[in-house]
Amino acid sequence: MCDKKTIYARFHNVATLHPDAIAVIQDDRSVTFAELERLIDSIIDKFDGKKHKLIGIVMQHGIMQIAAMLAVLKSGAGYVPAEPFLPAKRRDYMMKTACVSLIIDDDFCRDLPEDAPVFEDRSEPDGIAYVLYTSGTTGKPKGVVVENHSVVNYAEAFEAEMKVGIGDVMLQYSVCSFDIFVEEVFASLLNGVALAVPTPEIHNGPLAGLMEFCKRHGVTILDGFPYLIADINKDISLLPPTVKLIISGGDVVRESYITNLKDKGIKIYNTYGPSETTVCSNYFRIDNAAALDDGTYPIGKSVKGVEVKILGNDLLPVAHGEEGEICIFGKGVGRGYLGNPPEQANFITLPDGTRFYRSGDVGYERPDGNIVFLHRRDDQVMILGRRVEPEEVENVLNEYRGIERGVVHAFIDQGGLHYLVAYIVPRAGFSLTDLKSWMKSKLVDFMIPEFFVSLKHIPITHRGKLDVNALPIVLKEAEYK
Repeated sequence: MCDKKTIYARFHNVATLHPDAIAVIQDDRSVTFAELERLIDSIIDKFDGKKHKLIGIVMQHGIMQIAAMLAVLKSGAGYVPAEPFLPAKRRDYMMKTACVSLIIDDDFCRDLPEDAPVFEDRSEPDGIAYVLYTSGTTGKPKGVVVENHSVVNYAEAFEAEMKVGIGDVMLQYSVCSFDIFVEEVFASLLNGVALAVPTPEIHNGPLAGLMEFCKRHGVTILDGFPYLIADINKDISLLPPTVKLIISGGDVVRESYITNLKDKGIKIYNTYGPSETTVCSNYFRIDNAAALDDGTYPIGKSVKGVEVKILGNDLLPVAHGEEGEICIFGKGVGRGYLGNPPEQANFITLPDGTRFYRSGDVGYERPDGNIVFLHRRDDQVMILGRRVEPEEVENVLNEYRGIERGVVHAFIDQGGLHYLVAYIVPRAGFSLTDLKSWMKSKLVDFMIPEFFVSLKHIPITHRGKLDVNALPIVLKEAEYK
């Protein structure tokens, strides 16, 4: 067996031990670990891995997409994922700034050779596994670089806490550009867990159809944003009896989201961690725990191979129980960002070589050792679990020639969730339809402000800065309470 700390090496170990176990499931097809290995080599046979450092993957979700990602990793390269439905300009920006030398799409994976040779595994522990693009303060998305060994550490941490393995089935629900996808795919396959991938029609359709898919394929693990869990909680009859583990990540989970679920004997976890530190740095089991006074839960304690500290402005530990910045140390800390943007300063290297990441989140440690997330230090917000820099949205808004000036501000609804409002000073002939089309050509849908307010001028203070208090407030009723 290979002990190399790479994604492909660990996958290969599982495939060697359990070649006939099911790896990936679709409604019309499933493949075993051995069959998936053969697909991987068939894809590598169509490109020379030695020539590539980063390879783009723009594919529909399913068996071939997973095989392509593992093929890239086995070849020694890293992958840059993007959904086919992303705005073309944003997708092109990602691929260009990542300097990908090849893009694998669905057409590339057609007519694969049936007798491809078994290729050498060229992956290295400190080699790039993937680059995920997140919202950036500069007005352009920034690429987070994560190495192989960090993903393997996370797979080990996931297995140690969740106790999953052969016989389990994980629903693959997240889009590929979020790190929940990394958890769904690699924390499952690298531990022998099968992956069930619904069609786009089922994924985007009613919840009942998605739950029926889960029932059909014996899904045991659901992993997603708190809002999926809250929707299931509203109609518990839809939940398949096979589900034994539910994982919430990406945003705050509230006690009201699990009122019906917590008495079903299902383990439910609240998880926390930025993409920069490889999926999750903290776990907290909530089905058997009391909520905090505000109805939320702690984010818990650090996972295996990771250490989380609460530091002050001097980057020294605060007194126990005091508020400070959540800083993450250990094997999960990524390499940094492509292109050295200003945010690279959040990756700190100490004189002894120790590296850690400043999350920008404020929290404190409870007497029992569990950490509580409070709020952001900056303007970054979460929109239904997705990280958004309002400044990036505002910069795109101001590129539109039909307005004189625009600002974007985040508000909080009655359920404690953020939403964006754009304030604009329109020019003659302004069209909101055209403005939204412009923004959708550059931004992902969840980054488009929910409300647009027309003003004669943008209010400023006597110092010439935006007067936030003078902006009209647009109220929004809570969707999740």
